[in-house]
Amino acid sequence: MSHNTTSSEDSFISSIMHKYLPYWPLFIVLLLLSLMGGWAYLTYYATPQYEVTASLMIKDEEKGVSGSKITESIDAFTANKTIENEISVLQSRALMLNVVKALKLYAPLHEEGKFKSVSAYTSSPVIVEIKNPDKITDVPKISFVYDETRKVVIIGPDDYPLDKWTSSPYGKIRFSANPNKEREAVYPLSFSLLNPTTVANGLLARVRIQASSKFSSVVNMNVKDSVPQRGEDILNEIISAYRQIAVSERNRLAANTLEFVEERIKSVVDELNALENEVVEFRSTKGGVNLSEQGRLYLENVRDNDRKVSEITTQLAVLDKVEAYVTSKNNAASFVPSTLGINDQALTHLLQNLYDSEIEYQKLKHTTAQNNPVLISVINEIENIRPRILENIRNQKTNLLASRANLTATNNTYNSVLQSIPEKERELMELNRQQTVKNNAYNFLLQKREETVLSYAPTVEESKVIDMAGSSSDPISPQPMYIYLLAIMGAFGVGIAFVAGKELLNSKLLFRAEISEYTNAPIVAELTYIKPQETGTFHIPTEATVIEQFRQLRATLGLYGRTFTKKKILVTSSIPGEGKSYVSSNLAWSLASSGKKVALLDFDLRNPNTSSQFGLYKQEGIIEYLNTDAPLENIIKDTEFGNLSILPAGNDIGDHTELLLNGKLEYLFAYLEETFDYLIIDTPPIDLVSDAYLLSEYSDISLLVMRHAYTPKSLVQRLRTDNKIQSLNNAAIIFNAVKPRGFVNGRYGYGYGYGYEYKYTDKAYRKGGATAKA
Repeated sequence: MSHNTTSSEDSFISSIMHKYLPYWPLFIVLLLLSLMGGWAYLTYYATPQYEVTASLMIKDEEKGVSGSKITESIDAFTANKTIENEISVLQSRALMLNVVKALKLYAPLHEEGKFKSVSAYTSSPVIVEIKNPDKITDVPKISFVYDETRKVVIIGPDDYPLDKWTSSPYGKIRFSANPNKEREAVYPLSFSLLNPTTVANGLLARVRIQASSKFSSVVNMNVKDSVPQRGEDILNEIISAYRQIAVSERNRLAANTLEFVEERIKSVVDELNALENEVVEFRSTKGGVNLSEQGRLYLENVRDNDRKVSEITTQLAVLDKVEAYVTSKNNAASFVPSTLGINDQALTHLLQNLYDSEIEYQKLKHTTAQNNPVLISVINEIENIRPRILENIRNQKTNLLASRANLTATNNTYNSVLQSIPEKERELMELNRQQTVKNNAYNFLLQKREETVLSYAPTVEESKVIDMAGSSSDPISPQPMYIYLLAIMGAFGVGIAFVAGKELLNSKLLFRAEISEYTNAPIVAELTYIKPQETGTFHIPTEATVIEQFRQLRATLGLYGRTFTKKKILVTSSIPGEGKSYVSSNLAWSLASSGKKVALLDFDLRNPNTSSQFGLYKQEGIIEYLNTDAPLENIIKDTEFGNLSILPAGNDIGDHTELLLNGKLEYLFAYLEETFDYLIIDTPPIDLVSDAYLLSEYSDISLLVMRHAYTPKSLVQRLRTDNKIQSLNNAAIIFNAVKPRGFVNGRYGYGYGYGYEYKYTDKAYRKGGATAKA
């Protein structure tokens, strides 16, 4: 199994090498171009991005983070929060909109470089501020010049002084000195105007805020920016805006409570003043009365009951306000009324849940559709919480009313006892009792007012900054190694696509395997491509490759055998131009050079290319022999190449297929077989005329020439179905004019044997390159 796996891997690697290695110069060029493109992208076009991070700890009692008990006792309005809700607040559009307006991100500044525009956040001498940014109409580019001497910004023909609101085509605008300037601008400056909401939405997409872990109350913030200082300012401003929101919420809640307490104090003070006036009037008109011991005991009991009744009345008033808050809501988030004096944790928890749900509803209402499942879930949660709060309030009110009724009944009992006390004593006692009750209520309200006032002081921090915003020292993107890796992959991808497309989409015959796939005829030779002679005259081949390949063809055909009797070799092709005349003439010369007597017969009576190569065009030849009584000896022409003789086509060039059937071919071939050792028969293409099929009867071997990158694949594919090759006697195939693949010479060719090309240097072979064409 291991051996098979290794062999498979070696075969795969070899196939890849065979397919693509000849094109290594193309891959080198593409690689250099891609690397240069990557370098140009990094140098001139890419904008480096820096990572900016910050950390914030949120007060969350559920995850073990709470404030000091002492400070909590002072600040009655500090509440622990959940991390998930606070992350939603940090990622809210309203908070981001505050950040955009605070940093003037709706008016970004740019340096217009030669190849790209870069941010001028730290190079512009001024910043731009619009008085009503919510009404901004997007303006992509406004070029300006800053006059340092005059302290004015020049936009076209208009001048704008610093630190002064001025009317402009873009609304009320003000230019101020840039507090973030760190360097001088190199290129011309410009600024854009963008709608703050659009910028806030983009900022929401860029800023990532998440808890550091499931059980941690630490929130990590991250943003990527081309300007590190701007990224740090964004995160720091988010933290500042978030903390300011927390303080504002607590202060507004304290203000609501303080308003309620002040109203109650004013009411109690008025009641106390009325009682004091009544006591003074009683003493002045009816005189003072000493209370009996029984009256004092009664007074103490009634006083306690009245204090309780007063507390119950206060609690009922608070519950009425809370009930009114709950029943009048329409999912609009606002501040929950104070539950001053109500010691019910369940009610407090339900009110906090209602508030949180309404906050979530307000946030989702502007970002999701009305039928969104999440929004519907939040609405259902609000509708479920309200009845529970109202039920709790009503239960408490029922209990408080029952308690107050009991206390009132008890007081009524005590009042009946008062009938035995002298009327003046009873009246004075009643006045003193009411005065004591009001004093106790007044003291209670003063204490709560002081607690509320102390809540304005930031004694308890609901969040703690662990790390202020800081940026990475080096850009995190683009990564040069990543860009260069992409460039390398792109270069190889383009190269592979080019090679594969060039060969797969080519309709011409390229590979020997394509021949083997559609025919069972043996491929007896692969001949390399050589440049054609400009003179059109046959010359003895000088390339060692050509000489050796025709020797191999002779050996493959068995022409060296002592008892070889197949002397008549027919050479044809499917279409003109595949090199049959080249093969027939060079094979004839190769056999003649080995000492054999060879006759080359030009039976291509329509296009006698072979006759032309040997200077015998339109000379007496085969046509005259078949058509007249011309002596056979007259048409056999000797050549300067020793043992090689030519039988030219003749004078009357044209369609003479019928002459091939007049019976003279029998005598012709019988005579030539006696005279010559080998007969090489050059015939017309078999796809055009039938001459080759007629002559194949007189041949021992039929060689069908197919030319690399010239013969259509469709012709090869039809060989299996049209039986043309079966009509030829002992058919074999020559793969002609095989070119080297790619841009180098070597072993990576289109055929099996092509690639080892030899040239003689003394007695040694060396690798070289040659080619062939008809």
